[in-house]
Amino acid sequence: MPYSLKNLLDDTLAGHRLTEEEAVRLLSTRDRGIWDIAAAADELRERKVGDVVTYVRNQNIHVTNICKNLCGFCGFGRRATDPDAFCDGRDAIREKARQAAARNVTEICLLSGVHPDYTLDSYIDLISCVREVAPGVDIHTASPDEIAWAAKRSGLSTKEAIDRLRDAGLGTLQGTAAEILVDDVRRVICPNKCDTATWVRIIKEAHRLGLRSTATIMYGSCESEADRVRHLAVLREIQDETGGFTELVPLSYLHENTDLYLRGLAPAGATGREDLLLFAVARLFLDNFDHIQISWGKVGRKTAQLGLFAGGDDLGGTMFCDDVSTDAGGEGADYLDPDEMQRIASDLGRILRQRTTTYEMV
Repeated sequence: MPYSLKNLLDDTLAGHRLTEEEAVRLLSTRDRGIWDIAAAADELRERKVGDVVTYVRNQNIHVTNICKNLCGFCGFGRRATDPDAFCDGRDAIREKARQAAARNVTEICLLSGVHPDYTLDSYIDLISCVREVAPGVDIHTASPDEIAWAAKRSGLSTKEAIDRLRDAGLGTLQGTAAEILVDDVRRVICPNKCDTATWVRIIKEAHRLGLRSTATIMYGSCESEADRVRHLAVLREIQDETGGFTELVPLSYLHENTDLYLRGLAPAGATGREDLLLFAVARLFLDNFDHIQISWGKVGRKTAQLGLFAGGDDLGGTMFCDDVSTDAGGEGADYLDPDEMQRIASDLGRILRQRTTTYEMV
């Protein structure tokens, strides 16, 4: 292990805040120093959260795959005229929410394409349908891009839109639609989504109004290590200001059925090296985040377990269904039984605990 890397990791564990240049260097590691970076991240994880591995008992409800964005990295979105397009009505949403409540979930995650015809009232109706049949469950929905679109369609400010969604029963905000918060990358992978400044502004508005949110990064398409670190720096700056993020959720790009990959604009996703380094460097760089989630649906169960040795402390949710991942080519991304989570955690000598969306223990 070169002394310079050891010195940097020792300094970071002693309280040094990594610069973007230093984090890029760590993400670019291609030798056995990978294990030293992972070990440092694991030590920091232990200091922050101990030996507990958490998960949330949740269920995804896919509302519609009709989407105005049709991002190149996504295999889920459809045009309204496509033969496999769908858009569930209120009765179907209520039935799915009843099913979720019967499974004793604490969170229902409403996932949807950004339907071009949706207004703010459309989102309020969706939230109200779930609230009717699952009154005690956290409703986790509404990305900044959805809020920007709904506000524009309804002639309201985004702050007004967030206020109305919260009054309707929105519990926590999805920090999705972030992908990579670098506009040069966004113009390639998601040109129809809101730009970085808009995403940041809406997340800050939500946090200031008392709503917590996740933070996400989708990596492995056509961004550089420097782009990934710039994204993490944007999140760190927001967290310094608001403290509103509950965790970071790294989302490894699933490539098989996506336009970016099929057109040769992106590689076949991140490698295992890149996955582990993203988890570890995120833990070391995001010194103001307590939790790093390892998304088993994106990286598979074995890599997810290794991620718990590279700074991760959370396995995400049970989900029960994840059409977004499976449509992109992810296999086995629908459901992970807590018994299997227990096996993964206990094999590492860790304690599995169920949590709420905002990390209270159940």
